[in-house]
Amino acid sequence: MARRYDSRTTTFSPEGRLYQVEYAMEAINNAGSTIGILSKDGVILAGEKKTTSKLLDQGRSSEKIYAVDDHVICAVAGVTADANILINRLRLSAQ
Repeated sequence: MARRYDSRTTTFSPEGRLYQVEYAMEAINNAGSTIGILSKDGVILAGEKKTTSKLLDQGRSSEKIYAVDDHVICAVAGVTADANILINRLRLSAQ
């Protein structure tokens, strides 16, 4: 029954639910976090490697830390598919 109501973000189900919003919230909850620490000697970036299922291939994990340029590094928190567009823009502007 939910398949008829989950194709658009503005279509409510008969129960009054927005399935696309619920799917987005679930994706955010499954995403790992990142942290950056600034010290007087440098910067430390760390990303959480979060596995949602033990059935997934452990060797193939999504990256959380990207090299933008020779002197710029970027850490991604949340859904990395959304961040790929921003990282590509950063790489173009850093050239």
